[in-house]
Amino acid sequence: MTAAVDDDLWSAVGDPTRRRMLDLLLADGDGTATSLSEQLPVTRQAVAKHLGVLDRVGLVHATPAGRERRYRVDEAQLARAVAQLSSVGAAWDARLRRIKRIAEAIQRSKDERGPQQ
Repeated sequence: MTAAVDDDLWSAVGDPTRRRMLDLLLADGDGTATSLSEQLPVTRQAVAKHLGVLDRVGLVHATPAGRERRYRVDEAQLARAVAQLSSVGAAWDARLRRIKRIAEAIQRSKDERGPQQ
């Protein structure tokens, strides 16, 4: 997976409406733009555009169903997105721990010198 694909994937899951759509699809197993729009505060056309974004990054796959398309979450791709998010979160946790240690060392150094006049 290239960095560009990762950026697109993160951009796709960064939108709260698309995250809600993924939640609904996971809960229901699958859905159409119409069925999702009935559960969201956006139009069917907006839902269709969001589904297009999710489809392009591989988070959902569509199958024809009459005049509509039924969308299902690709759980393997979703798991990859979650793993990437966890990895980035762990890296930031490590950075924040280092910053905390540095700040504590500075504070200890100041405390050992005592009040400055």
